[in-house]
Amino acid sequence: MNSITSHAWRTGRGRAFGLALCLAVGSFSVQAKEAPPTAQDPVVESRMVQISEELRCLVCQNESLASSHAELAGDLREEVRDLIRQNKTDAEVKDYLVTRYGDFVLYRPDIKPMTWVLWFGPFALLLSAAVVLVMYLRQRQSAAPAQALTDADRQRAEKLLKDGESE
Repeated sequence: MNSITSHAWRTGRGRAFGLALCLAVGSFSVQAKEAPPTAQDPVVESRMVQISEELRCLVCQNESLASSHAELAGDLREEVRDLIRQNKTDAEVKDYLVTRYGDFVLYRPDIKPMTWVLWFGPFALLLSAAVVLVMYLRQRQSAAPAQALTDADRQRAEKLLKDGESE
């Protein structure tokens, strides 16, 4: 190395340039992930989005199928697209998915005996808690009231308080 290059390397400008060069060359090797394919037909795509917004992602569980980035969600969206291309109605698509994955796949499952706990369970739990609270409060209220202090007990308590203050 000549003295100019050596001086630049020692002062840090050369190191910064070398680091920038390594990062620039290294960034060429990073490959972006291919975008997920969308339907060729915009009508199919809009129906798929509409249907999948009403379906739950089986992986995320708290996200709709339309907004999930899970790999399984992508597979299910493609399956919905295929069913739409087969001229299935929205109800038929949902029925197909419910048959395969159960009522859990629906964000708003139908009210039927299998889903009564899901629909009415929170209200039954709240009602049960309210009944228990009322029973507890009534029992507490009907319990014998505290007895009044006798004169002797009152004098003894006052004496204990005065003795405690003098210490």
